[in-house]
Amino acid sequence: MSESNGLSAPVRSLTGVGSHLESRLRKLGIVRIFDLLLHLPLRYEDRTRITAINTLQPGQMALISGQICDMNNSAKSLIVTVSDASGSLPVFFFGGRAYLAKQFKPGMRLSCYGEVKPGLYGPSLLHPDFQILTDNQQPDTATTLTPIYPSTEGLTQKTLRSLIKQALTRLTPEQDLLPHALRQRWQLPDWPDSLNALHHPASGQAPNPEQRTPALTRLALEELLSHQLSLRAAPKRPEAPPLCLPADWHQRMTEHLPFALTETQQRVITEILADLTLPQPMSRLVQGDVGCGKTVVAAYAVLATVASGFQAAVMAPTELLAEQHQRNFQQWLAPFGLSPLLLTGADGAQARRHKLAELDSGLTQVVIGTHALFQEQVNFARLGLVIIDEQHRFGVHQRLALRGKGSATHQLIMTATPIPRTLAMLNYSDMALSIIDQRPPGRRAVMTRAIANTRRAEVIERIAHWTQTGQQTYWVCTLIEESESLQCEAAENTAQRLAEQLPDVRIGLLHGRMKTRDKDQVMADFKNGAIDLLVATTVIEVGVDVPNANLMVIENPERLGLSQLHQLRGRVGRGGAASYCLLLFQSPLSEHGRQRLGILRDSDDGFVIAEKDLQLRGPGEFLGTRQTGALKFRAAELSRDADLLDATSDACHWLEQHHPDLIPLLIERWLGQAAHYAEV
Repeated sequence: MSESNGLSAPVRSLTGVGSHLESRLRKLGIVRIFDLLLHLPLRYEDRTRITAINTLQPGQMALISGQICDMNNSAKSLIVTVSDASGSLPVFFFGGRAYLAKQFKPGMRLSCYGEVKPGLYGPSLLHPDFQILTDNQQPDTATTLTPIYPSTEGLTQKTLRSLIKQALTRLTPEQDLLPHALRQRWQLPDWPDSLNALHHPASGQAPNPEQRTPALTRLALEELLSHQLSLRAAPKRPEAPPLCLPADWHQRMTEHLPFALTETQQRVITEILADLTLPQPMSRLVQGDVGCGKTVVAAYAVLATVASGFQAAVMAPTELLAEQHQRNFQQWLAPFGLSPLLLTGADGAQARRHKLAELDSGLTQVVIGTHALFQEQVNFARLGLVIIDEQHRFGVHQRLALRGKGSATHQLIMTATPIPRTLAMLNYSDMALSIIDQRPPGRRAVMTRAIANTRRAEVIERIAHWTQTGQQTYWVCTLIEESESLQCEAAENTAQRLAEQLPDVRIGLLHGRMKTRDKDQVMADFKNGAIDLLVATTVIEVGVDVPNANLMVIENPERLGLSQLHQLRGRVGRGGAASYCLLLFQSPLSEHGRQRLGILRDSDDGFVIAEKDLQLRGPGEFLGTRQTGALKFRAAELSRDADLLDATSDACHWLEQHHPDLIPLLIERWLGQAAHYAEV
């Protein structure tokens, strides 16, 4: 079986598609016949039956047929009154009035399709689709519902319908990549029937976006299946060196820590160390809520790597976080005489050359850095372990480049963005998963309140009192520059106004457009207590650790996703004292915004919040989709189709056992080039 039978052919092979139309289709992601077939309708129109005029209701989409009994061509519109046996209806045309006035004549028969609008004198149609009928001609009524497709400038619905109609004629039963036994097991229709049913459903059988028809279930399951197969079919990497942490090193590390490990941390450490002793590369994801202690767990993996004579590299998304990791690792690994190297883009040329030489020679055993780690000039003597913190913040090519620094490296991924079970099953089905779901001793929940911006003065007064008690505060803004349309306070303007209102409070400013040196100095001053109130953008979302900062104000929280808000909130409450997060929202708050802030107020469980966030806004940025495109599904909808994932997993095993020949065809059909990145 091969995809050369038509579906992989370019859309240029269809009648009427020239270079101009081909370019417009490409804007919609349509390159192959298959892409066109999976360009599913947004909605449907029912043009299968004629509706009597006297039964029309405002808001209804309807097809009417009647005789023109009156015409009125004013300065603004052409009004044509159409009557049938039940009554009459004014039909308004605004564009091309002069041309239409010549086309229409009293006594002429006309059919019109459009939305019924309420009016001062009753229902009417505004600029509908129309058909002029000859004496004996019957109106064109469709035999199925009429699809309305996503489109782009210069691409009409008529053109899309014509092209998709051509593409549907190329469907054959032989193209079905799901064996009959598998379709029968889940009672799925075949390939041609599924696509025809979705593009041209019968009247009264329009697919509900929130409820799957058998046809949509078929396509969604096949797409999810192909995605999981691409992960499982990723090329096997060569054997990796077994890494072992000696028992006395393990004991010395644990005794040296200034805190006691939780039971969950100990369990995850055991899982990681067991993986490292195997000859195949470890591929493990450690996920846990903000402040749960993932980094110290990773330190045990680093220690096992060094004890076995190999190098470890830890990659963080920001210089602030890389520096914090370097300080922590420096403290934890001191009893072993290890001094982790810090490599970032801020290094001068001479310092950089010295650091690169140490890595290349093997003198440096542990390096911590940002994207600077995967640049071409960076070489390792014996790289054994790669740790990637907040992996979704790196592009897929960046992660590949770092892992490629070693011939066969173990890989540990950490994320403080709790990943919903749905996404974890789909995107990490080829990885071992460890979850840290236990708070360190003494860590309290952050009390969260939603407050309207009209009470801003009360919040500022509270900050003044808070500062007098010796505690510090974050004030988070969502933009750097003023934007009236978004009604967001800019960090720079906010810092200036707060300085005027709080003259006795030491205020600092931090945002992404500042020079690295200046950002580092501000953060150091805040951490050392030289700044009482830090006004910042969401640059502080990940990694900043200031135990004395126990109050956070987030301005315009309605503009951020739930998981991002939860990440920000995790910056406070790290010192064991009672902590607070005030969500200063802009009124009026939409129902959707009210719902999201309510979820954040009522829960501090990152996994619960992540599930709610997925339901409310879709996959979003959980897994770096802007870099990989992996979650731009065509038929599947994660919030609707999560229940299919268990069936998908079963189908993966069944195909591997009974039809391994179909696996590369499914992957190529649904993922194309994206399949090459599935293992990252």
